[in-house]
Amino acid sequence: MTDRGWYTASINRVVDYIDAHLGEALDLETLAGVAHFSPWHFHRLFQALTGETLADRVRRRRLETAAGRLLSSPPETALAVALDVGFGSAEVFSRAFRAHFGVTPTAWRKGGFRAWTRKHKVQLRKIHQADRKANQATVTGFSQDVDLWPQGRHRRKGGRTMQVEMRTLPETRVAYMRHVGPYGSSAITKMWMRFAAWCGANGLLTPRPTMFGISQDSPEITAPDKCRYDACVEVDDRFQPKDEIGVQKIWGGRYACARFTGTAADIHDAWMRFVGGWIPDSGYQCENHPAIELYEPDFTVDPKTGAFSCLLCMPVRPQ
Repeated sequence: MTDRGWYTASINRVVDYIDAHLGEALDLETLAGVAHFSPWHFHRLFQALTGETLADRVRRRRLETAAGRLLSSPPETALAVALDVGFGSAEVFSRAFRAHFGVTPTAWRKGGFRAWTRKHKVQLRKIHQADRKANQATVTGFSQDVDLWPQGRHRRKGGRTMQVEMRTLPETRVAYMRHVGPYGSSAITKMWMRFAAWCGANGLLTPRPTMFGISQDSPEITAPDKCRYDACVEVDDRFQPKDEIGVQKIWGGRYACARFTGTAADIHDAWMRFVGGWIPDSGYQCENHPAIELYEPDFTVDPKTGAFSCLLCMPVRPQ
């Protein structure tokens, strides 16, 4: 294992632990133990590699998780949400929430979230426009790498209407490589190429497996440069983490699934249409688990356009 791989794996392990234990004590000693470093060394390493102190990271994830739950789970009181993500009182939560989002939890729920999400949409649009040429060049390389990505023909689907079906997906153990940065960027396609090369070198592409993309954050709440995306491949219990490759489990349960056909540059907009167009009128609300892209074993890439097909799967429960 390289030093950088070791550090990356340690950071990812701690980041995942924070998200899974927001309601618990997340002190420096506990998190350094998860990373297998001394507290003194790990505090500085974490900040150097992520741009955030541990305390800032914990606070931000508690607030972002609470912000999402205030919108997706209206019956819950703000106090119940606050306590569940680790705040000790309504006063402390409200003060921290307003300092981060600029509005109180009550105002956020009543529509104050719109200015925040609009700002992030504008940021992402500018990022995507600046990244357009890089995305086109990356897609060309992606579609021509026939050893890793089998070729097939795909017609892009027009219109904004999505055909959605309900599926029950099993809990799945996966190996993953993580990218931190804007959703829909060419860097994610480049990471998929690197991840597929790693999978091929480790015998994980024969026979062709089910693969997944996991969006760990909501791009309407989390700043673009902090969004996490994981490229994943299904593995059995014998597989152990190695180098920067980690292991996690994808939640098993009820998902609303829509077929996507297009390029990597199109997929973010498709997610936004799905979440903003179908979910509000569906009778369902989003579960507190990440959305996933499901790439079936017969996955192919169009060599002319770089288009491909996958399922966009949102974990849901009845309202």
